[in-house]
Amino acid sequence: MSAPAEAPAGPESGTDPRQDAAGSGALEAITAFQAEFSDFGALPATVRHQTRRCLTDLIGVAAAGSRTTLGAIIAAHAADQFAAGARPASILFDPHGRKASAAGAALAGGMTIDAIDAHDGHPLTKGHAGCGLFPALLALAETEAPDMPLEAFLGHLAVGYEIAIRCGIALHATAPDYHTSGAWIAVGIAATGAPILKLDRGAMRHAMGIAEYHGPRSQMMRCIDHPTMVKDGSGWGAMAGVSALMLARSGFTGAPALTIEDPAVADLFTDLGTHWRIGEQYFKPWPVCRWTQPAVEAAFALRRDHALDPADIAAIRVRTFHEATRLAARRPADTEQAQYSLPFPMAAMLVHGRLGVAEISGTGLADAAVLDLAGRIELIGDARFDAVFPAERWAEVEIDQRDGRTIRSAPLTARGDADAPLSDDEITAKYRALMGEAGHADRAGPIERMVMAPGTATVRDLIALVSA
Repeated sequence: MSAPAEAPAGPESGTDPRQDAAGSGALEAITAFQAEFSDFGALPATVRHQTRRCLTDLIGVAAAGSRTTLGAIIAAHAADQFAAGARPASILFDPHGRKASAAGAALAGGMTIDAIDAHDGHPLTKGHAGCGLFPALLALAETEAPDMPLEAFLGHLAVGYEIAIRCGIALHATAPDYHTSGAWIAVGIAATGAPILKLDRGAMRHAMGIAEYHGPRSQMMRCIDHPTMVKDGSGWGAMAGVSALMLARSGFTGAPALTIEDPAVADLFTDLGTHWRIGEQYFKPWPVCRWTQPAVEAAFALRRDHALDPADIAAIRVRTFHEATRLAARRPADTEQAQYSLPFPMAAMLVHGRLGVAEISGTGLADAAVLDLAGRIELIGDARFDAVFPAERWAEVEIDQRDGRTIRSAPLTARGDADAPLSDDEITAKYRALMGEAGHADRAGPIERMVMAPGTATVRDLIALVSA
């Protein structure tokens, strides 16, 4: 990974002499961070390992997402509407082997990963950096530097997490609406992709400004209340970030990005390289909204500890934070509604003792026992849990049995948070299960070995395994 070259001052390089000191400091911090950690080997060992875990997890989720209706629609759309041109980029796990422009491949990849809500995230952003970063950076690397060592690509990804997460925290701190991840992913991609395109700092600044202006600041709670395929805006953010880079390279202007240059958030970027936000990432055990997972965790524990028979359940009460109570669909019509539901996946866990893609898609949506139990689940807002959201997400569950007994869980958070992380073995098992369900069990081992261990592989080698 190479750092963006310093540009001479002046309008030709895109440097605005009116830029304030705070904004300048944030830009200096970002460029210095990119320069210091231009070599993947310069990153702390814990960061390198976490980056490998993130990429493995994202690839498994992408494989599963490619099998959904959403994945099929967006792959066809990208191939039809985003012509590949002279520099084609592969569409992740597209069964037809189609290609698109870098922006189109980023769009398809981000939405394909978002199609199965099992990817990693960061609590303070209330969203997900990796699902947009990975396909965008991969498309840029394939079109600009396909022989880039995979270790260098991992370096770009690690740096991207650090910048994008801070952009997400900054945007949530300064915007009054609860927007989707695509809004700030776009800015992070513009910053992180600049070295791949060899943009100077002035052009990078304009790319970040373009990405912020055109990033999808869409309404997350609308999708919570009315779940559809629009999901978390990650694909649109990935497309906006890649397009912003291409435009800035051609001389298009758009600076400043207030997410970075607003003095109110400048301090967020001063600890780059000393405070590693990627270590705060959570990994999901199950393919549903993170807000659902504390309740699912509690249901799993009660079923295990009490040898609970779902037929013996009369009623269930879930106390949790307000936002989670809005995940209220009890009879989901499609996998999107099932993934943004609390009662349905919780009921599936109680009925089947597991929660995978099969339980929240296809024939799993018509499971009579699950539907019946989901109808007996009451969601109750709890001020205790509201007070610590979004940094922490809690739930507790009470189950009334038909014999008159009531069993209760302790208040729980979901496994996979930084303070209760999934082990490497758990992430590997999840990845292999997703690859197998998607029909790619034969690729699981080669990809895992390539990503998780140092080697001589290149971006081209990885693309051969994650495309047709």
